[in-house]
Amino acid sequence: MRQAAVYRNGLLAATLSEENPQQYVFRYEDAYFMDSSKVALSLTLPKTQQEYRSPYLFPFFFNMLSEGVNRKLQSTQLRIDEEDHFGLLLATAQFDTVGAVTVKPLKH
Repeated sequence: MRQAAVYRNGLLAATLSEENPQQYVFRYEDAYFMDSSKVALSLTLPKTQQEYRSPYLFPFFFNMLSEGVNRKLQSTQLRIDEEDHFGLLLATAQFDTVGAVTVKPLKH
């Protein structure tokens, strides 16, 4: 299982896990979820529930990935399969993302 910490403006907001290639779990951290002044990470992940499950990588995170030639170049340079969306997210969404959200791999 691969996991990542999800930060919003540098503040830990959630964890994102790949339990297997067909199951992804997004879970808001308790403190972030309980704090009504903290906004949801996206409209598709509202703070109406603390945990979400999906058979595919959540669109919010999938849309953080590069496309086309840039994805091919990243895949080649990082030696990650172009179809390994979670792996590419872990490798590329740690720094200088467009927007307030960054994703950092958690080590086991």
